[in-house]
Amino acid sequence: MARARDVLVRQRVPDGARDDDAQSRTVLDQAAHENFPVAPFFLPRAWRQDLMAVYGFARLVDDIGDGDLAPGGGDARRLGLDPAQSGDTLALLDALEADLHRVFSDRAPGPLHPLMRRLGPTVRRCGLTPEPFLGLIEANRQDQRVGRYPAYGDLLAYCELSANPVGRLVLGITGTASPERIRASDAVCTGLQIVEHLQDVAEDLRRDRVYLPGEDMKRFGVTERDLAAPTGGAPVRALIAYEAERARALLNEGTPLVGSVHGRLKLLLAGFVGGGRAALRAVAAADHDVLPGPPKPTKLSLLREVRATLRRKG
Repeated sequence: MARARDVLVRQRVPDGARDDDAQSRTVLDQAAHENFPVAPFFLPRAWRQDLMAVYGFARLVDDIGDGDLAPGGGDARRLGLDPAQSGDTLALLDALEADLHRVFSDRAPGPLHPLMRRLGPTVRRCGLTPEPFLGLIEANRQDQRVGRYPAYGDLLAYCELSANPVGRLVLGITGTASPERIRASDAVCTGLQIVEHLQDVAEDLRRDRVYLPGEDMKRFGVTERDLAAPTGGAPVRALIAYEAERARALLNEGTPLVGSVHGRLKLLLAGFVGGGRAALRAVAAADHDVLPGPPKPTKLSLLREVRATLRRKG
């Protein structure tokens, strides 16, 4: 990335384009703060570029859905909207979907947003289809309409939109997709999504979202008032432990994906699975009390879980 920035500085770039590139870099820089590796250094350069392009899209759609865009309306403008619409989440998601269709179209003028322009070469080089990207947009639309999930099956259906497309895109970028790998990848991605939900119970509630199945909350005698407390009582911690075991089972179900590939991709996928297991270990170490803040694994714990995942045969 430093080399690309140096080239940008040396070139005579119009001010607007330079501002757009700076905004794009700001979003991509967030990759360093994610729970799991996005595009680690050991991957081939082409893979890293393509993974970062997909990450830029995923980060943008999540920032829109969560209302976390930079102030000033710049993203609305970049998507062809009036900056005054920067607070209209559904309008922004519609505009993003329209820009996504421009990525897959041969017609001028092409995508408007700099992150979408960055995505175009990856889509063409890897032969990606619109469906995974559309799924991520639809998941964020659903977040505007649905804040509670009555049953575990409802949550799984949400993860089919919000998480599973990411794994399918990784397989597409690396040219390793197959029906068996997609099934295993879906299990891993859903497990990772549930782990993230467990870590972020308090933050999600502040956004008026609860990703703990209502039927499970009722079973454990947990109310939303309990989730709003500074610390979790015994029923809350028992509920979190129950959902953590579900996430662990999904990660175990998907672990054969790691053994089905070789080389640096194997290490990347082990990083995803190991990252999820390390996060679950951190939740357990906190006695499943996630309300004070998201329990985070240490780097040593992450390395240990990655190593253990690489040794597993299934």
